[in-house]
Amino acid sequence: MRFDSHVVDLLKIAADLVNAQTCVHAGGRPAHVPSRRELRDELGGILAREGRRPAVEERDVRVLARFAQDARRIFEAAADEDLDSAAAATNELLSWARPMPRLDKHGSAWDMHFHGPTDRLGDGWAAGCAAALTMALGSAGAGRLGVCAAPDCDRAYVDRSKNGTRSFCGIVCQNRVKNVRHRRTRRASRREPTRGSAATA
Repeated sequence: MRFDSHVVDLLKIAADLVNAQTCVHAGGRPAHVPSRRELRDELGGILAREGRRPAVEERDVRVLARFAQDARRIFEAAADEDLDSAAAATNELLSWARPMPRLDKHGSAWDMHFHGPTDRLGDGWAAGCAAALTMALGSAGAGRLGVCAAPDCDRAYVDRSKNGTRSFCGIVCQNRVKNVRHRRTRRASRREPTRGSAATA
């Protein structure tokens, strides 16, 4: 199943919401824990569209925090290729996010979007992202949801590469792992005895 740009966008937002609110480590360092005001600003930035940053209210923060906790379980299970657990976590998320499909007109075209149980910001985004995760889990796209494989990083990501073999949240963690492997290889080569250097009796 190929995802349209709207679904891909929602999956990326889902990962961003998870990373903003649930990471313990990011990029090899302890994750920054934002204050409530910082978090509202960060969430507003994640949800900004067409240059418009929405006002994130306290109730939205609570809903999006709940979404992030549930969505992390989905990303982690998918990364472990445990699709049964990922599906169970997705169904739990759907039970309260309650995405409802609706046709919205944009210009002369009608597009299907998912709306939440209320018109509040947090409910709408939780519902839309839950629907996108459901479509990913119900297709070959489940393998595109991951958690960074680098040490001391638990950032979620959506693999948009052509071959679907991404393992890291970004280039920084990818380079960290490459550098560690390179140093280990160099140390190992230094310890190996050269030919003819073994002592003879």
